[in-house]
Amino acid sequence: MRSPGRPPGWSREHVRQFWEAIARGFSSEEAAVVVGLSPAVGGRWFRQAGGMATISQAPLSGRYLSFAEREDIALLHAAGSGVCDIARQLDRSPSTISRELRRNAATHSGALEYRASTAQWHADRRWANAWSPEQIANRLPIDFPDDVSMRISHEAICQALYVQGRGALRHELIACLRTGRALRVPRARTRARGKKFISPEIMISEQPAEADDRAVPGHWEGELILGLESSAIGTLVERTTRFTMLLHLPRMEGHRPGRRVHNGPALAGHGAQAVRDAIATSIAKLPEQLRRSLTWDQGAEMAQHAQLRIDTGIAIYFCDPQSPWQRGTNENTNGLLRQYFPKGTDLSRHSPEELAAAAATLNSRPRKTLSWRTPTEAFDDLLRSVVQASVATTP
Repeated sequence: MRSPGRPPGWSREHVRQFWEAIARGFSSEEAAVVVGLSPAVGGRWFRQAGGMATISQAPLSGRYLSFAEREDIALLHAAGSGVCDIARQLDRSPSTISRELRRNAATHSGALEYRASTAQWHADRRWANAWSPEQIANRLPIDFPDDVSMRISHEAICQALYVQGRGALRHELIACLRTGRALRVPRARTRARGKKFISPEIMISEQPAEADDRAVPGHWEGELILGLESSAIGTLVERTTRFTMLLHLPRMEGHRPGRRVHNGPALAGHGAQAVRDAIATSIAKLPEQLRRSLTWDQGAEMAQHAQLRIDTGIAIYFCDPQSPWQRGTNENTNGLLRQYFPKGTDLSRHSPEELAAAAATLNSRPRKTLSWRTPTEAFDDLLRSVVQASVATTP
């Protein structure tokens, strides 16, 4: 059996021309000869695909690298030419050449060597249909409405693939699966993904309508940004003004690699207790009118949300799983904060003073959404209006 990691002696263009010849009425053996392959290859392709084209017959657009261009890249790269020089000779963007070399570096020889055949094979695989079992099962009645033998459930397809996948065909099957998973996720595990402390009445769907309208201040969004060795920084963003507060989450006493106590408290600094205390300390300083609600994702760090609501009086809601757009303001702010706290760095080394300085810098940027005012100016206006309103109502 050929190694699934070794590229074959044909390209995507061969496959496209093969199925084009089949559409013109050639047999599988004749179509293979037309494109320069052996008749046995044509017969095998036809059987494996069930007589249906496995690839689009439209040629690749000019935005994608051709095999000839990949051969030129390999020759120029081997000759010592730099990325910009190769891009100039091929009339391509340097980022395209750099990405091509990085994605397709072969390491079997112990060095980072670029091979055009390997790169083309990887590109061809990305163009496969890669339908899911559910798509196949529901498409068959449409393509074969009068043939009742062409009916199968997606569960039967999954069972057949994964049972066979335990044997010699495992790697070839995995390469054809859209998800690329070698094992199926047990249903019991998927049902257990939800957090036990999340109940329907605190989901984002139950959030008051005024939270979606940025005209009403006091609604916040929050999340953690993570770094190396379980370090983290908490972020809180006010939806109306985009004013940002950062939570200092230092590691707790007793935190040492390899000394974690089973079922003991989270000592990395962003456990439920640490996050609850940090949010309470920051939010409690605000007037009641500016702490109406807080929206967070379903992270375990918010397991003590009930106590947090008692301590601060702020209503807490949770986003749906894998729905970061429901905290769009916070997601955008976290992206801006990565300028100061890059990914792959230890965030625990930043002091509270450094976090305050970063927040102040971000809050001093003019925003188009605020008519080029800064979040600090907009938030100060809110504070003044709240103070004036409280004074006016005082007898």
